[in-house]
Amino acid sequence: MERKIYTVTELNTLAKNLIEENFSDIILDGEISNFKRHSSGHLYFSLKDEKSQISAVMYRFYAQNLSFIPKDGIEVRVLGTVSIYSPRGSYQIIVEKMFEKGLGDLKKRFEELKRKLEKEGLMAQARKRPLPLLPRKIGIITSPTGAAIRDILTVIKRRFSNVHLILYPVRVQGEFAKDEIAEAIYDMNKYFPDVDVLIVGRGGGSLEDLFAFNEEVVARAIFASKIPVISAVGHEIDWTISDMVADFRAATPSVAAEIVLGKKEDFLNNLTVSFKRMFQAVKNKFSGLEQRFQSIIKRPYFENPYLFLGDFEQKVDLIVEDFHMLVEKVFKEYEEKVKNLEKNLKVLSPENILSRGYSITTDKKGKIIKDGKTVQQGDEVDVKLWKGKLNCKVLNKNSEDL
Repeated sequence: MERKIYTVTELNTLAKNLIEENFSDIILDGEISNFKRHSSGHLYFSLKDEKSQISAVMYRFYAQNLSFIPKDGIEVRVLGTVSIYSPRGSYQIIVEKMFEKGLGDLKKRFEELKRKLEKEGLMAQARKRPLPLLPRKIGIITSPTGAAIRDILTVIKRRFSNVHLILYPVRVQGEFAKDEIAEAIYDMNKYFPDVDVLIVGRGGGSLEDLFAFNEEVVARAIFASKIPVISAVGHEIDWTISDMVADFRAATPSVAAEIVLGKKEDFLNNLTVSFKRMFQAVKNKFSGLEQRFQSIIKRPYFENPYLFLGDFEQKVDLIVEDFHMLVEKVFKEYEEKVKNLEKNLKVLSPENILSRGYSITTDKKGKIIKDGKTVQQGDEVDVKLWKGKLNCKVLNKNSEDL
């Protein structure tokens, strides 16, 4: 019986198909080594344990969904298909999903909190506020020594160096980070209410490093902020809880600075465009007025101005006549009002009261004496009559009337 002779390609293809049929959706634990990110976006590395290793490849369309940055020495769990790369006959695993080991609990906490806050409406798009067009004062909550603050300052210096920045330094990872971040947001609202926008964030890192921005206390502080908040955690692929609750999400801190200020050149260009539009609108307006003017000067009144002047003079005469009648009527009405007021004033006038025989008595300081108890025998007083004034001295007081 004649034995089949295989080519190398045929053998590798058969082996490839056999392995892929029996070892698809394999879950494999191992440590990353020889990691390389190709310019194409594909990831090439080895997975090893204490005794063995296997080559691995993660294609770009799978790698773009990673929630962490792979590097040598990280313990991972992968899901993929064992295969053979036919051109080289190399044994490898094609990785579809990859997770850092020990992060299952963090993922679970993340999903539970996300569902809880979504249900409460903290992530609703309708409650999110627009960012100010050109803020004068920007609050930044991040580490004072991290890459995030350096990136933000670089962008702001390049675009609008005269903007007022307030840095509230906090830890951005570790046990106490979540409380410091939340407290910073509350404090900025309390002590710096004139801040136009807050940037809250940090540079990139693993899921564990970034988890302070997945904590409930931080999410609720962002939600309670009266100042609009940009969440700027340095990871372009996955979103944190802070990203979902904030008014705006920036992929990195530098992007946040670009968003909050915009390009100075773009701003100036917009002004230029607006000026050109305004100029054209004015030009169009005057063009329309010119056409109306040309139409008007062709009317009979302009060909024979006396027609216009005659009508005008007649209208003036009627207006003047109506004006005189109106003025006369108004003056008569006011004359009657003045006479009535004059009568009332005379009735209420102290002079009128004095004319009926009454008098006003005052002490030497000019204070009116209403009660005999306020003067003593021998005091000098002034008595004002309707006509004239008497300087008197108290000789006696009638105690029966006091």
